[in-house]
Amino acid sequence: MRILLVEDDADLSASLKSELERIGFAVDVALDGERGEYLGMTETYTLVILDLGLPVLPGLAVLTTWRQAGNNVPVIVLTARDAWYEKVDGFKAGADDYLGKPFHIEELVARIQALLKRFYGQSITELSYLNLRLSEEQQCMFIDDQPPLVLTAVEFRLLRYLMLHPGQVLTKTHLLEHIYDIDHDPDSNVIEVYINRLRQKIGKHLISTRRGQGYVFGGQAECP
Repeated sequence: MRILLVEDDADLSASLKSELERIGFAVDVALDGERGEYLGMTETYTLVILDLGLPVLPGLAVLTTWRQAGNNVPVIVLTARDAWYEKVDGFKAGADDYLGKPFHIEELVARIQALLKRFYGQSITELSYLNLRLSEEQQCMFIDDQPPLVLTAVEFRLLRYLMLHPGQVLTKTHLLEHIYDIDHDPDSNVIEVYINRLRQKIGKHLISTRRGQGYVFGGQAECP
């Protein structure tokens, strides 16, 4: 799952990026509104964290542009301002949640999890399918009553994304966009490598291949 963080405070951006990556997200950072607006229009994100007080282009203008263009990515707005009418303006522009500065990272993470739960209809902190359980907190998976299987960061992000989209055909390109940040440019074959690693750990039957199309988690996708 890939997040866009648009925040001009370089120290805050670095600490947030580090923490969000630690819990299993790929994170792109923009330090001004113009860059943030561009990334939000040209890249694919699961969620955006958007500061309002940005240089070059204010966050509210960025959000308005996205929504007018039909970009409905979930957005959590960050702001040091506490005027109630500014929050109203943010929600009218299309914000999904609001968090005032200063804040604790634990609250931001909780809001991200709550927003994604609304979006996906299930908690992302602990996913389950048949006898398989994936824990975000422990960054590992459990099969029946066996000891936990530790996953690498990429394996965890890939499996979590697959489990959030059961029965859907997911192309290599789509998967790459959601498990790596913009600073990484891996070869598309890397997905095959990690798919094979996951199959060895959870069983080949849970991830099937659609030749020339991509991969399906949890059974074959049905044609409409």
